[in-house]
Amino acid sequence: MIDIHHHLLWDQDDGSTSLEVSLEMARIAAADGITHIACTPHANGNYEYDPEQITAKIADLQRRLDSENISIKLGRGSDFHITYDNIQLAHKEPTRFSLNGGGYLLVEIPDRALPPTLHEVFYQMQLDGLIPILTHPERNLTLQGDLKRLVGWLQSGVLIQVTAGSVLGHMGRTAQRISHELLSKRWVHFLATDAHNTTSRPPRMREAMELVASKYGPDYAHLLCVSNPLAAFTDKPLAPQLEMFDLYDDMKPKSWWQRLVGR
Repeated sequence: MIDIHHHLLWDQDDGSTSLEVSLEMARIAAADGITHIACTPHANGNYEYDPEQITAKIADLQRRLDSENISIKLGRGSDFHITYDNIQLAHKEPTRFSLNGGGYLLVEIPDRALPPTLHEVFYQMQLDGLIPILTHPERNLTLQGDLKRLVGWLQSGVLIQVTAGSVLGHMGRTAQRISHELLSKRWVHFLATDAHNTTSRPPRMREAMELVASKYGPDYAHLLCVSNPLAAFTDKPLAPQLEMFDLYDDMKPKSWWQRLVGR
């Protein structure tokens, strides 16, 4: 399994608090079957995102993992927050925040609202050659009440990442319900841990992958946990995806009866 959303780096944000914690998180991930981790610290007003510093820290951690025979390959990305400064920097340097300097970018929205110009932000990112990956929409209060807001973004090529813990109910019942509604529609492209520590938000995906396989099929689970995240990690196009449901209903021609009754 490949984890593209992970706060593994110590003293970088609200994730790992020390090198020892980072090493233990990597051990847990490896034992769970995770082989690749994109280190994605927050990029927002609270935490400075310095690509050179982060790259150097990843190199140090990779050397420690290799010396301890922890079979994890590390990469770099960011938990990109929608702020004015970030948007301007991403426009000038499209790969500054992206996964391993490629075309995929994790985009985090607030838990309680939606930025009013989000559609335009996604559009500009795509013009700049980026593929936005909207992270954990199941935890956003506005989207929880109106998933139809995702339709236009999905139709335009925005990808969706759901947190493995949400699928299992660790993020609350509402996030769990929304996760499974998204999964049942096949609107999800990635599962990821969004791990922050070894206890309350640990780096595990196996149980969530197995649940998705049992409820929605092993092919879909493999896409979400292996094929798609590996493509994003290595900056390759996604493999052909399974058909999404209820995404293009509004585009289907209506029958004369539907037109008559206004449905």
